[in-house]
Amino acid sequence: MQFLFADHILDVPRRELRRGPTSIAVEPQVFDLLIYLVQNRDRVVSRDDLIGSVWRGRIVSDSTLASRINAARKAVGDNGEEQKLIRTVTRRGIRFVGAVRVRTGTGEPSRAAAALGEPQQPARGAQPRSDQPAIAVLPFANMSGEQEQEYFSDGISEDIITALSKVRWFLVIARNSSFAYKGKAVPMTQIASELGVSYLVEGSVRRSGDLVRITAQLSDVATRSQLWGDRYDRSLADVFAVQDEITESIVAAIEPQVYAAENFHAERKPPHSLRAWDLVMRALSHFWCVTRDDNMAAQRLLDEAIALDQNYAQALAVLAVSHTFAGHLGWEDPAAANLAAERAGLAAIRADRDDPWAHLAVGASHLRKQRFDDALAAFESALCLNPSFALAHGHRGLVLSSLGRWQEGARAARHALRLSLRDPFAAIYSAVAAYAEFVGRNYEEAIRFARESIRQRPDFAAGYRPLAAAAAMAGDMDLARAALDTLRSVQPNLSLAWMASQMLIKEEEERAHYLAAFRRAGLD
Repeated sequence: MQFLFADHILDVPRRELRRGPTSIAVEPQVFDLLIYLVQNRDRVVSRDDLIGSVWRGRIVSDSTLASRINAARKAVGDNGEEQKLIRTVTRRGIRFVGAVRVRTGTGEPSRAAAALGEPQQPARGAQPRSDQPAIAVLPFANMSGEQEQEYFSDGISEDIITALSKVRWFLVIARNSSFAYKGKAVPMTQIASELGVSYLVEGSVRRSGDLVRITAQLSDVATRSQLWGDRYDRSLADVFAVQDEITESIVAAIEPQVYAAENFHAERKPPHSLRAWDLVMRALSHFWCVTRDDNMAAQRLLDEAIALDQNYAQALAVLAVSHTFAGHLGWEDPAAANLAAERAGLAAIRADRDDPWAHLAVGASHLRKQRFDDALAAFESALCLNPSFALAHGHRGLVLSSLGRWQEGARAARHALRLSLRDPFAAIYSAVAAYAEFVGRNYEEAIRFARESIRQRPDFAAGYRPLAAAAAMAGDMDLARAALDTLRSVQPNLSLAWMASQMLIKEEEERAHYLAAFRRAGLD
């Protein structure tokens, strides 16, 4: 499809802008901005619209936005003073005001669009699929029977779109596109084809008095199957807090389901056709198993992805995190693992500073070097980019506890648990919560969380450490010795000297407290 205006042709399939016979060089993001403005020329486009559609919900400064708009104006021979084609509407946004004709694949301009130069939305047809999976959130149905409650169901849908847009590993369709299906009975496959997506999120909202029930489900269009579904019953004491909580829970549940589905599709492709994205999805399926063999398998796949694209931030970041865990859990030599993690993490940051996994990787590397403040800043950067990132919440809980801020550390670990109860890393989050309570001298609570960690993963050393320490300080020596004996079987190289060298604790008083607990348990 081509858009013709003034003496320009905007060729969408070829991603080319021409003025007469001359091709005009345009940055990819500026080209996307031009397409969006021309396609939505019948209305004023807000700042949020642009961020949601062109930047996929990422944080964008006003200066960046202004520079891209100026670049778009320059590309089409316009400027900020004349605004012949791209006009700023004060306090509302911008609009493409030039007369546009639409030329379809037949080469004939659209009649309606050509008449009097009147803008018209192009006919909806099948959209090309991206290399990455794309997802659309349809407007949640208002089941309350009250028109005035429509804002609440729309608000939930919009919040989910915004939150999912922060997960940069797949594309999220903008609100205005998915809301075009509001109140319409359209087959799932047709919506997916028209929007160019692989996955659809649907749901409903039923509000009664001070109570609300929200249901949500994620569907894989290719297999026509429901990947996930859940129901949330809440009191509306604070309506905005409820919206935030449910949105965060839904996003945290959807993300791993999309990865699992992508791995399912990748496993059915012949090896020679695998893309870097497919390899990363396969790697993640191993990474989440959290075993020595799976971690090694994940690293091999990630190395393959990086061989295809040396600047693939996602592959570099997951590789860095996998090395960090391998060093922490005794699967690799800690010094070698930390070096590999730091190298891959920094490369991921250089490749894409907006990837939350890259910041997580760098933060984990800082933590292993006991650069606690730098680690905390990196984990918080990851959470700014993706507030539903459970693994970053868990790491943040650990570093806060290591800094002696155990109350905040315990809250962060509990938050990670709430976001991902079915996550294999939940055992580690429980261990972090146990350690936070140990730092706070709440030994019984520490024992409770440590037991939960062991219940989920009896092969993890992470749960036995706070259990042995807390039981010893609580005076339950039988439990302390039993935990220490099991810990020795899980980690044969354990000693007091090893503990002293590996402890991630900043304050000397807390280091002494932890070592004293292990001495009391019988470690030498």
